[in-house]
Amino acid sequence: MLTEKDIEQITKHGLTLNKVIKQLETFTMGIPPVDVVTTATVGNGIKQFSKSQQEKLEAIYEAQKDKLEIVKFVPASGAATRMFKFLYEFLKEYNPEKQKYRDFLKEEQNLKIEAFFNGMNDFPFINMVRAKIRELYPAYKQSLKGERNYMFVKAMLEEDGLNFGNLPKGLIPFHRYKKYSTTAFEEQLLEAAYYAAVGDEVYLHFTFSEKHLDFFKDEFESIQSRVSRKTKKNFHISYSFQRMETDTIAVTEDNKPFRNEEGLLVFRPSGHGALLDNLNDIDADIIFIKNIDNVSTQEFVEEIASHKRILAGKLLWLQKKVFAYLLDLEKEDITLEKVEEIQSFVWNELNIKDIPGGLNELKKVLNKPIRVCGVVENTGAPGGGPFWVRNENGQTSLQIVEASQMNLEDPHQEAILKEATHFNPVDLVCAVRNYKGEKFDLHKFVDPHAGFISLKSENGKPIKALELPGLWNGSMAFWNTIFVEVPSITFNPVKTVNDLLKKEHQPNW
Repeated sequence: MLTEKDIEQITKHGLTLNKVIKQLETFTMGIPPVDVVTTATVGNGIKQFSKSQQEKLEAIYEAQKDKLEIVKFVPASGAATRMFKFLYEFLKEYNPEKQKYRDFLKEEQNLKIEAFFNGMNDFPFINMVRAKIRELYPAYKQSLKGERNYMFVKAMLEEDGLNFGNLPKGLIPFHRYKKYSTTAFEEQLLEAAYYAAVGDEVYLHFTFSEKHLDFFKDEFESIQSRVSRKTKKNFHISYSFQRMETDTIAVTEDNKPFRNEEGLLVFRPSGHGALLDNLNDIDADIIFIKNIDNVSTQEFVEEIASHKRILAGKLLWLQKKVFAYLLDLEKEDITLEKVEEIQSFVWNELNIKDIPGGLNELKKVLNKPIRVCGVVENTGAPGGGPFWVRNENGQTSLQIVEASQMNLEDPHQEAILKEATHFNPVDLVCAVRNYKGEKFDLHKFVDPHAGFISLKSENGKPIKALELPGLWNGSMAFWNTIFVEVPSITFNPVKTVNDLLKKEHQPNW
């Protein structure tokens, strides 16, 4: 199926022929669904801490953090296009010259449009849009309501307007305070100062599309002094991009390599699992991971930061125990009593129920990256959650699983999903160094069978796309994983622009 010209193209893309052949085999063979045994719940895979326990864990972190290397890792490559999806549909479907606006709103699918315009004065970008309208549409004030709303959306989204739809989500104004507005990017910086600072220094790493680099650099230049003045911290920002060599080949519906009009193979970005390479390049004692759009206004930041410190305290407590046990396992005179103590720890604290008997195997179980994942009570939001999963060897472990990884045609699997009590908000604290201080190679802890095959389109033609194991799904499948319940205030994503109307995104000062 592949020609010499194809092989040359594959090599230029940074891929190998062997890797592409394996991807083609994956399309043909398919990816088996995850075998979910049951949902994780409080007391069965999810830990719930009392107030006094929370205070102790927070104190552990506070006592140690200034001696550590800490980085906050923020995936931020998403464009804002999806955030405005229903507004793009409004521009496509509504013709103010042919339909009355009130008739358009009677259609049930247009409730989001009505909510958007009812709340328009509460959006942080309202004055920016109005200024652009004055520039583009002099007759705006004399127009009918439907025409005005149509102009408003065009001025906000289109290229000759503010072009919001093509900006990265992290640079859309999210919050309006009395004297200024802030983007999600700025709020991520400010939040990090509350829990990821080492002394007066804060280190953050953002991943985004290379075409957005200058936008982010300009934004940092314009807000740096304000954030530093407010937090009394110095911010150090690093950036990386999803690498071309993590792209995957696209195929036709019958699993043949898809070719564009020029006869060339088509490669596509392989989802957030590709960011494992970026994460693997970070060498630090603690890495906080949080999505760019999960921020709140500043009045909630201290409460949110407290729960981040609690998760990090739990991580440090676990790591200290793990490192001590690994040193014990190196001793020739280790006692049976100590081995039983370690096995008890593995069962109770690491939730590993298939405990090996041999010392070397026990050491392998302990000597892994550790992640403590905050989970919130289910809100019905789409996305992954904490589950007990059985692998092909019959061993069970705690994993974050997406609904798309499950066989929902199986009534039992569908029932498990409906019973899920908690949701994954992407609130992770990670330890990626071993007990000798060496950094783990994170590629060694990936489940290669945990990817996704999805249906997409390329220039109007249907194709199949392959996504690598998700960053917090299959890419971390063989880490030691602990789930901790955190309150819903820690989860404030902005999936659509109307989410900015929620109280967590409306400053009261």
